[in-house]
Amino acid sequence: MFEEQGIGGASIEAIAAAAGFTRGAFYSNFKSKDELIIAMIEDHVAQSIRRNLDLLARHNNPADFLDALKTVDRSQQDPLGRSPLLHMEMILFVARAEKRRPELAKRLRARRKLITDIVEITLKNSGKNPVLNPTWTGAILLALEDGFRLHRLIDPETTPADSFLRAVVDLRRTIGVASA
Repeated sequence: MFEEQGIGGASIEAIAAAAGFTRGAFYSNFKSKDELIIAMIEDHVAQSIRRNLDLLARHNNPADFLDALKTVDRSQQDPLGRSPLLHMEMILFVARAEKRRPELAKRLRARRKLITDIVEITLKNSGKNPVLNPTWTGAILLALEDGFRLHRLIDPETTPADSFLRAVVDLRRTIGVASA
């Protein structure tokens, strides 16, 4: 429902009907649309962490991990993984209200930690001596990913779908942790 109509266009009645529930059943599970959105973000982050840790278990050096990320089928992901527009819309919706920000911050920290863990593990397994702080590198990579996601929404003609992964490969070469 949100993928088709966006957050503002999707009423509680429409959301409940699309899920095969009554309005009352919706409210027995969620206090509000806000609570549903936070639950969706939480589920997305949990799925993303699981998916990436599974990939990391099979591909624990940087080049292999990046190659594996390139083959992920986004159509099989949750709605936020499939739809960059919905992902950004939900993040902005939650961020817009100060009282909801702590919930969003908790998910952001979990994503940052995941990326930091990936950086630490892949660098350790590559035999390279990391010159960068993995925590800071994780924050940079997360910001880069979100930035490319937004750019792709605005200008898909000049922002290829693989822009983020291409940038990571280029950065690895530039800082000397990857071969050309």
